[in-house]
Amino acid sequence: MHVESRVKEYIAGIYADAWSRIVATMIRFTAGNWDLAEECAQDAFAQALRKWPESGIPNQPLAWLTTAARNRAVDRMRRASTEAAKLREVAAREPAPAPPDASDSEIPDERLELMFTCCHPSLNLDAQVALTLRSLAGMSTAEIARAFLVSERTMGQRIFRAKQKAAHAGIPFRVPPAHLLPERLPALLHVLYLLFNEGYGDPEKTSLSREAIRLARVLTVLMPDEPEAHGMLALMLLHDARRPGRIDANGDLVTLDEQDRSLWDKAQIREGLTMVERVLRRREAGPFQIQAAIAACHATAPVAAETDWSQIAGLYAQLALVAPSVIVDLNHAVAIGMAEGPEAALPLVDAIAETGKLNGYYLLHATRAELLRRAGHMTEARDSYRAALDVAPAEAERRHLRNRLRLL
Repeated sequence: MHVESRVKEYIAGIYADAWSRIVATMIRFTAGNWDLAEECAQDAFAQALRKWPESGIPNQPLAWLTTAARNRAVDRMRRASTEAAKLREVAAREPAPAPPDASDSEIPDERLELMFTCCHPSLNLDAQVALTLRSLAGMSTAEIARAFLVSERTMGQRIFRAKQKAAHAGIPFRVPPAHLLPERLPALLHVLYLLFNEGYGDPEKTSLSREAIRLARVLTVLMPDEPEAHGMLALMLLHDARRPGRIDANGDLVTLDEQDRSLWDKAQIREGLTMVERVLRRREAGPFQIQAAIAACHATAPVAAETDWSQIAGLYAQLALVAPSVIVDLNHAVAIGMAEGPEAALPLVDAIAETGKLNGYYLLHATRAELLRRAGHMTEARDSYRAALDVAPAEAERRHLRNRLRLL
């Protein structure tokens, strides 16, 4: 491999592992200027891409990047006369460019610590999640927008407002004490699960799913009495166990009912099932626990035809009461369609479509297309498959939809 390629690959690895730490350092250094912190961190990596192929990788690459980001911030703040006083104040109290030290924290993982820090309760839940995903998880605004089913412009505005509120309210960027962690848990669970889904939906981002599972394991050790943390980990494990069957040898998406279940990770399924059974015995079922119970129904069916869709429909009805959302309604309709037939589900899906809330969500159109196909309405099914194809976010999904269209 060419030297430049090796260096770029090395830098990409550091970016994935240390982006959140450098941004956290810069947020502290710039006294809460989130935009400047991210810009300076990005500039540091850009400098590394330009310089390291020629000069070589430094002995302490993380310190090099942090120093480069800090120097960039100093330059920017010197040019802004209104920030001069703040620069002197911050520089005096933060002379060292090293990444944040988590030695005094009760949280046993630095990345999890940073996420807890970012999930401040003065921001609403969506803002906490979006801000954490953008600033500490390194996801793009477009990726976060897809996860929230909104436009990139809308999500950009949300993140901007969250940063402004964090800055104007003087929200401290520090690790909360242990007794305040539970109030930040809902946002953190959403962050970790969205990270998992981002990696689960894209074969090129599987490292995100692995990292989400790792952090979820740390979280269950840190907060052993929080049933939703265990429910989320169980849900991740049961979904991830099916990963080997999701993509075929040609890189094409394989639907759940067509997957080769012998490829599923049996050990991971057993671990997930054990966790689900244990946590549900507490009778404090929250959204993640219910979703884990649904995943368990799929995992325990030896073949697709033996899936207990009536039970799944009942669980989705329960989920709709605990955590109502249009996505839950769509999944409930799918389960009803499998349990009672497509004609029972089509009016429910059409009602969801009429709200316009999921127009850009390819699974709404793909679900409707599949129900119409099963009901024998082929012309309408083709139209819905084409609508799904127009908004499908990944090539594997688009290939799957094109294959479905060719079969009609």
